[in-house]
Amino acid sequence: CAILDVQAACQDATVMQELLKEGFHRDLLVKVELGAVGEDAGGCTVAARTRLPPGIYVDPYELASLQQHNLTKAVLIPDVIDVEAPEYLATNLLVLLYMEPDPGCSGCFRAALPVHGRYHRPAEESEEALVVLKSPEVLVCCCDNLLSAECWKPAEVEAPCLGKNMGPCQWYSITHKLAYEESILQVPVGLRQHSSLVCVVTLLATVLCSSLILAAVCKYGHFS
Repeated sequence: CAILDVQAACQDATVMQELLKEGFHRDLLVKVELGAVGEDAGGCTVAARTRLPPGIYVDPYELASLQQHNLTKAVLIPDVIDVEAPEYLATNLLVLLYMEPDPGCSGCFRAALPVHGRYHRPAEESEEALVVLKSPEVLVCCCDNLLSAECWKPAEVEAPCLGKNMGPCQWYSITHKLAYEESILQVPVGLRQHSSLVCVVTLLATVLCSSLILAAVCKYGHFS
């Protein structure tokens, strides 16, 4: 009975992940409810570790601006990201998203992060590509408190803990219930049968704009 009680308490933690807005530019919202095990995490740092597939990325320049204004805290691995690369040339991205206490819920934490969809190859039929985002892992870092060994397991994390103690701290992970197994991002894509039309229109637009620029230079330019 004691073992069952411990397992029930550990499983009391819940994580929910949502993709807000539409199109290429979205907000990733993560909510964590620690429940009974949250009593061990008082004064600790709570984070969500999620792996972004090649079809979605975080803009490091946008993230730096948000962190400068204390709007979000996150660590990207790797920290060098090609924001112009298409989906088929990109790689996975690991994100450690630091979470803030939710004032409307005891033992709850939440965080949001802007994410962006990458361009995909043109498709044969469907006008949308599906990018599957797995549920994140819940991590806690405590420099002063001792966590229950039954619920919390040591985890290797290449990121600092934002707790009171500035020295090295151990991160821990917990087994939790998932509100949703995964989130799906629908990214608009072009159709292969439209490639000829797109090329012709692009060429005409390029020639027209170049002609207008050349005409303006000849009319208003000053040549020595």
